[in-house]
Amino acid sequence: MAADAAELKARADLLRDLHRGDLLVLPNVWDAASAKVVVDAGFPVTATASAAISAMLGYPDGEVAPWQEMFAAAGRIAGAVAVPTTVDAEAGYGLPPTELVARLLEIGAVGCNLEDTDHRAGGLADADAFAGWLAEVRTAAENAGVPIVINARVDVFLPSARVPEPERVAEAVKRGRLYRDAGADCIYPIGVRSRDDLTTLVNELDCPVNGNVGDQLDLAAHREIGTARVSFGPRFYRAALAGFETSVKALKD
Repeated sequence: MAADAAELKARADLLRDLHRGDLLVLPNVWDAASAKVVVDAGFPVTATASAAISAMLGYPDGEVAPWQEMFAAAGRIAGAVAVPTTVDAEAGYGLPPTELVARLLEIGAVGCNLEDTDHRAGGLADADAFAGWLAEVRTAAENAGVPIVINARVDVFLPSARVPEPERVAEAVKRGRLYRDAGADCIYPIGVRSRDDLTTLVNELDCPVNGNVGDQLDLAAHREIGTARVSFGPRFYRAALAGFETSVKALKD
């Protein structure tokens, strides 16, 4: 049974509060079974990974999968657990803000990742235009009575963004501040590998920041830096598939 508006609002408020305490660790999931594993292990939130769900559905990542299929899969995840669910909604699938919010609430999601890659034109979206769109998403959520937690992904560190390396941190700060001021609750500079770069971003953005685990950035480092949340993308999906492959090949051996 789908959660009602009051329950969704309570979950959204809880998800937002979790960005202000201890490091929020999000082992990203791809189906109802993996969501239950995460919740049974004691994690307070389920978070989807678009790359994992699209692969599970048989599509490449990057808004190639139909949004209806992506949302249906995410809805099964949200419906399988009694904790807040945040959905990787890629760049919003070209949906108008009011419809995007309505679809998220319809499946029981109370948070979303929204990225500033332009999957149709390639490269990064115009920062001001993306900030304006985020502001409309925020307004639509407020009007719906459920303050969805927006994790705005800044993609300047990805090779597809084509931003020269010396300019990436400054560009991420500029974009992150725009998105924060437009109503994003958390800024996600995906692809940051340097501890110094992430420290600068956390200090300069002055809001919750989402990071990833890497050579210089284990969970202890994230706690020292002050990262608000850490997510893993399709890492655990790929590890599960690799384990399955190993077991299947062993049958042939």
